[in-house]
Amino acid sequence: MDVHVDRDRCLGAGMCALTAPGVFDQDQDQGLVVLLDPHPPEDRHAAVRLAAGVCPASAVTVTEHGRPATA
Repeated sequence: MDVHVDRDRCLGAGMCALTAPGVFDQDQDQGLVVLLDPHPPEDRHAAVRLAAGVCPASAVTVTEHGRPATA
């Protein structure tokens, strides 16, 4: 799994950081997403997929096996 974030799209809602802490955080200045682990371990994959799905700005992209994952 590869994870990418688009900070330009991020609204700072924090759903990613709440859903998958340790993979995502928010910066102190603007509250925008910070990607902590672009290749999370398998035990965090479900939470990362959920985080991508609940992001109101669609700022989180998950790629598995070379293709974007479907929600």
